[in-house]
Amino acid sequence: MTSDMQRRRFVRGIGAVALAGALAGCSGGGDGAATGGGDGGDSASVPGEIDSYLNDNDANQYGGNAADMTGQDSVDISVGAGNQGYAFDPAAVVVSAGTEVNWVWTGNGGQHNIVADDGTFESERMSSAGSSFSHTFEDAGNYGYKCVPHQALGMYGAVVVE
Repeated sequence: MTSDMQRRRFVRGIGAVALAGALAGCSGGGDGAATGGGDGGDSASVPGEIDSYLNDNDANQYGGNAADMTGQDSVDISVGAGNQGYAFDPAAVVVSAGTEVNWVWTGNGGQHNIVADDGTFESERMSSAGSSFSHTFEDAGNYGYKCVPHQALGMYGAVVVE
């Protein structure tokens, strides 16, 4: 059963890559290397709801923990991180209420956007390195988001607000 599930995940991933390349107009430049936007240092545990959200969607760059950036006024998350430019770095972050989160485009992976699952924030599609989108999280809670053109490729992230 395990090999059957792995085979399905592999086939789904290959199909998603082909579809995304054909439909999303992705022509990323650069080598696709991660650009450490998430340099918060410590890691924090992730609430079960967010852990399931990121694991169920095969979120790239997610390793089971979140970058602990509590106590900071402003936090940066790289958009277009990872080997192919289809990830957020860090994929999960814990911040304090009142923190401004800045998503900063690396220029890798083509056009990306940021869309909150609950509709609280949404950016335009952008591709240029240095482009940015910001949202200030006033209320405690769990906020899942994705890049719509690359969600089939695992481009998901989360902000946990304490």
